[in-house]
Amino acid sequence: MAHRIIDPDGWAPAKGYANGVLTEDGVLFVGGQIGWTADQRFEEHDFIGQMTQALKNIREVIESAGGTASDITRLTWYIIDKKEYLARQGEIGAAYRSVLGRHFPAMSVVVVSGLIEDDALLEIEATAVIKSAARA
Repeated sequence: MAHRIIDPDGWAPAKGYANGVLTEDGVLFVGGQIGWTADQRFEEHDFIGQMTQALKNIREVIESAGGTASDITRLTWYIIDKKEYLARQGEIGAAYRSVLGRHFPAMSVVVVSGLIEDDALLEIEATAVIKSAARA
């Protein structure tokens, strides 16, 4: 088997995509996560709240594959408001550390004109290398 689909227990089914794909050598590709909950509802409607939820979603996909936040090697952020992102750096850093700790992978931030879900303010993709998964 070349790869397996990772969908955390209790999450609403993904439609037309996978939340995560784990390769046999332990590389986990986490599909873009937005600031909604496991049942695909937005409880937060501000940037920091949605960012925190998106990072929690990423962490949950990684943990479902047998990894931890420290296994993340890359994050790609897609944001719709550059000015807000730049103005809230302190809050972003504090919220990031509250979810992923002091682990800082390679990262890119891309400003986009919109996202598929109208209520989403950002989307974050991740790549992780889970050594224990490669041995399993």
